[in-house]
Order: sequence, then structure tokens, then C-alpha cells
Amino acid sequence: MGETRVPRLDADGLVLRGFCEHDLPMVVEASCDGAIPRVTTVPACADEFRARAWIRLQYARVTDRVGYPFVIADSDTDEPLGQIGLWFLGVGPGRARIGYWVLARNRRRGLATRALQTLSPWALTLPEVERLELYVEPWNKGSWRAAETAGFHREGLMRAWEVVGTERRDMYMYSLLRSDVA
Repeated sequence: MGETRVPRLDADGLVLRGFCEHDLPMVVEASCDGAIPRVTTVPACADEFRARAWIRLQYARVTDRVGYPFVIADSDTDEPLGQIGLWFLGVGPGRARIGYWVLARNRRRGLATRALQTLSPWALTLPEVERLELYVEPWNKGSWRAAETAGFHREGLMRAWEVVGTERRDMYMYSLLRSDVA
């Protein structure tokens, strides 16, 4: 992990950027979503204090070299629309994991796809990343369609792969290799 700050990546009508104070309402809104807190580190039903602490955690993830948390924002207004992250912890040498979410009111607009199409080529330029992985629950058709549209390849179903909430869940495993985007 080369940089110690989140770079700004321009996308088609979007920008991927680091978190800032004015993203607080987005985090509070995401915390009230039925799915986002179950599958991410966003605290459920967060008040302003807990949402602010979560944003501070995102800064620490960069300085601790855990990964790069990006806000998916509108390129004209800088309105935060969702989050996408590149993570190194627990995946093994040469690999990184991507996770993403979009606020419910912003779904079905291709935001996750465009964010993946922007983050993935950049991530694969990092010397330590040769393979990107992401995991999607089979019921989450929007998420796995975004991955496939962005060029990720479904490698199979990982049975009881990840704990979601309080139970182990099956996940589709997707990958994108450096050679896939070259």
C-alpha cells in the first residue's frame, strides 16, 4: 500500500474521494438501512457521535495501511452517494478485497458499477495488488450485476463463507486480475 492518503479518482459523473466532515449525514442515513450495517462496519442506527467516530475510523484505516475507504460522490455537487473500499487485511499476498454500498435512494443508477470501473484499474496499478476479489450474497442481484458489468468474473459459490449478522451466509466470489484490464 503505497499512499498514506486516499487519492481522488475521477469517474464518469462521479468522484471517488476520502471521507470528510460533511459526509456525516450520509453515514447516519446508511446506518438506518436494513442491509448496510449487517454487512459492513457502519454502526446500526448511528447518532452523530457514532457516525463521526466511524468517519475517524476511515482515516485510521489509511494510516494503518488496512486499505482505502472512498466516498462515491457526485462530481458536480460533491454530494456523497455511497462508499467503496479497497482492503488488504486478511486476503493474502498479491490480493485485495473490494466492498461497496450505495444509499437506498441512489440505487439502480449504475453508481456501484462506475465506482468499480474507476477503482479497479487504479487498484491494479498498485505493485502489491495482482488480484481483486469481492463477495456478494446470491440474493443481492444488483450488487453482483454491478460486479459483472464492471468486468469481474464469478468464480463460484462459497458456501457458508461469511458471517452476516449472526449467521454464516453463502457468497458468490468474484475476481478481477491485472491481466484482465491490461
